[in-house]
Amino acid sequence: MNRDLQGHYITISTLEEKARAFVPALLPLASPIEWSSQLREKFDQALLALGRLDSISVLLPDTSRFLYMYVCKEAVR
Repeated sequence: MNRDLQGHYITISTLEEKARAFVPALLPLASPIEWSSQLREKFDQALLALGRLDSISVLLPDTSRFLYMYVCKEAVR
């Protein structure tokens, strides 16, 4: 069975520490998204949550250090 590449690696750095991150290949869409009222409501809730997260990140003294803590935590798991 022949398979295409499943994705590729990119080099990222956080606080000058380099790491490789895997970026998966995009999935092909079988059909366009049907925006029902329930799906639209969920989408709006997610967008609102992202806005709240963005506004809180302004209050952090050093955002990169905060994110680095979670990168290290995830790498240890």
